[in-house]
Amino acid sequence: MEEVLKKYWGYPSFRPMQREIISAALEGRDVLAILPTGGGKSVCFQVPALMREGIALVVTPLIALMKDQVRHLEERGIKALAIHAGMTRHEADLALNNAAYGDFKFLYVSPERLGTELFRSYLDVLDINFIVVDEAHCISQWGYDFRPDYLRIGQLRERVHAPVIALTATATPEVATDIMQRLAFSEPLVLRSGFERPNLNYVVRRCEDKLGQLLDICRAVRGSGIVYMRQRKRCEEIAAFLRQNGIEASYYHAGLSSAVRSQRQKAWQEGSLPVMVCTNAFGMGIDKADVRFVVHLALPDSPEAYFQEAGRAGRDGGESYAVLVWNEADLQRLHQLERISFPSLEFIEDIYHKIHIFFGIPYDTGMGRQLKFDTAEFCRHFGLQQAPVHYAVRYLERSAHLSYAEDADIDTRVRIRVDRGALYEIELPEPRMVDLLEALMRGYPGIFSYLVAVREETLAADLGVTVPQLRQLLYRLSLEHVIQYVPADHCDILVLHHDRLRPGNVNLDPARYRMLQENYARRVAAMEGYVTSEGCRSQYLLAYFGQAESAPCGKCDVCRSGQSDRDVRARLRAWLDAHPGAGVAELRVWIADPASRMPARTLELYRQLLDAE
Repeated sequence: MEEVLKKYWGYPSFRPMQREIISAALEGRDVLAILPTGGGKSVCFQVPALMREGIALVVTPLIALMKDQVRHLEERGIKALAIHAGMTRHEADLALNNAAYGDFKFLYVSPERLGTELFRSYLDVLDINFIVVDEAHCISQWGYDFRPDYLRIGQLRERVHAPVIALTATATPEVATDIMQRLAFSEPLVLRSGFERPNLNYVVRRCEDKLGQLLDICRAVRGSGIVYMRQRKRCEEIAAFLRQNGIEASYYHAGLSSAVRSQRQKAWQEGSLPVMVCTNAFGMGIDKADVRFVVHLALPDSPEAYFQEAGRAGRDGGESYAVLVWNEADLQRLHQLERISFPSLEFIEDIYHKIHIFFGIPYDTGMGRQLKFDTAEFCRHFGLQQAPVHYAVRYLERSAHLSYAEDADIDTRVRIRVDRGALYEIELPEPRMVDLLEALMRGYPGIFSYLVAVREETLAADLGVTVPQLRQLLYRLSLEHVIQYVPADHCDILVLHHDRLRPGNVNLDPARYRMLQENYARRVAAMEGYVTSEGCRSQYLLAYFGQAESAPCGKCDVCRSGQSDRDVRARLRAWLDAHPGAGVAELRVWIADPASRMPARTLELYRQLLDAE
């Protein structure tokens, strides 16, 4: 194990629990690994997969993370493939063929692909050594991000006899039990790293001047930071505010192009851009150990989401801060969101039919269709509000009618239309076009027969041009009728799971709807409990995730307040002992004087002690 770790990752030893998880997997046991954010989950399946013949099947819902991991593996000389929403059937077929007959070690698959006839047709020729389930909480009906497509993994086990490695950062005991049942574990096995983060200071601040608090944090804490917001527009506004006040900051959300996101993420990771203001689209799979602070200026809707995002601070063990700034308006918005997130079942069924009408899909057809879905355009067409439509589509996904991939990046696709022999007889207006065609022929087998996805950044680097210049060359080649060019796209994608149903036949599972409502309400209540709790913040979070026995952290705002209280009481007792008799009366006069400018908490403690006297 250590040899593989050293060879491919350069690490001399494993992090806590990694060795135990890898050992269990190599023994052929099904294992559920619960590791905090930054605990090194990917190593837990990548090391054992490299030590066994065959290919690891990795199921993950996060397309961006999937692409990042494939790229990182390839950079280490490990061959990996990915199949996800946005790929054509031919591209998926080619990838599966390579996985079956090439020397690839990892096949990443988005969950909706597991149910396709194409994927099932390859199961008997894929030599799968491990079934890896990333973000495993998605398979649990009790999980905060339940996805029905994950249930196909349990069916997969009937045909693929390989051990399961399930991984998640956020699973309550109830969720952990449900995961193991749904993945048909041969025997229960949970390996859990302790969730304590002794270097992470949890701080909750209730205030109206959030921007002032944010500035104080950015100026007081040196190093890289993340500021989480709920809305894309607010990310842009907060980043602009920080720059106006001398803080180097930018913003990141899924609405930006892939190139812009990559550029900003790289600048932040390298340290040239200290502060990133972002939605929760930022952070997944980012390997940056020296994040000194994570600030939430809006309440997350669950402790799971908060724990995962806050946990991106201080992975290197250095002193770090997770700060949540809130006020009463935040709680009102959170409860409002709780209502908006569950539109009526009648409305949801209406949206189901409108989707089919919008794309011109008749009854009894449509299964497997992959649709580019523009929510804003859809809502304009039918005169609807975007928020309830978004949550209606989300529930249609949860009730297994479709899959919904938000902000999917679809690669540029190219096919050379001219016969190979005739290609050299064509006179092109610019030599770089010839170089581009040669690079395409050299790097993309099959490009004469069908559209193939090309990696713009790699191709541009090979030609010594920028990505915009490459796109211009591709466009001009298409005008010359030399190539068929389908530019890269960034859009939401719907995949229909069955033919269009008739009114009254759309099963929306009211019992599951009510259960999801109740679970959501419990998580909102737990989040409200976290910010209003008078106990240790770390203990509260650990207890939520089932770690009942833990000591006060001594570092959160509540613990520090308690320590301050003891200091104040000790100083006051020493002063009273030094001034017997008149001391109490003198002190009462002094603390009543506004000119004394004593902190409110200190005044309160002084009054309590004097009343006791």
